[in-house]
Amino acid sequence: MKLLRYGPAGKEKPGLLDSDGKIRDLSQVIDDLNGDTVSPASLRKIAKLNEKRLPLVKGRPRLGPPIVPRRTFAI
Repeated sequence: MKLLRYGPAGKEKPGLLDSDGKIRDLSQVIDDLNGDTVSPASLRKIAKLNEKRLPLVKGRPRLGPPIVPRRTFAI
């Protein structure tokens, strides 16, 4: 299982690449891939999912950055 984000730039959704190489939608399970959702507890929860029951993403969507970019400003 590989986690990824897909969709138009700035509107990416969380997903995973299943064992057949198809993208599955994770947006009903997590809001997005960020620091909170890649915690050990959250990753265990995702790993327990039956990937074949997740919605299949149709077509060949754009793949975005794997984690939501943080915007840090130093003053």
